[in-house]
Amino acid sequence: MPIHNILVVDDSPTDRQYLTDMLSKSGFKVSSAASAEEALAKVKLAKPDLVLMDVVMPGQNGFQATRTLSNDEATKHIPVIICSTKGQETDKVWGLRQGARDYIVKPIKQADLLAKITALG
Repeated sequence: MPIHNILVVDDSPTDRQYLTDMLSKSGFKVSSAASAEEALAKVKLAKPDLVLMDVVMPGQNGFQATRTLSNDEATKHIPVIICSTKGQETDKVWGLRQGARDYIVKPIKQADLLAKITALG
């Protein structure tokens, strides 16, 4: 399934803007959410082709939101790439166990992210 619409989930306005600009310039339609709770609501409405999920957020964290998406029949087909400052191998393994398709550590390099998106599409 080709990826056109991407939901960026991050509580940092700077990180959301950075990813939105990067992805928009690469031809993707991008929407964003500032929390896991907002993201879960937006995913059900907008049905993006991909979710880029931060981990460390107030309220529900990205691991919990990823697990929710991957366990829901309506959203489990939507791939999630976790984008986090948490770069330990245990974090990566845990993220993938929650249902993420891939994991990328911040700061995110455009070429690395685009390669991961291409691999999914």
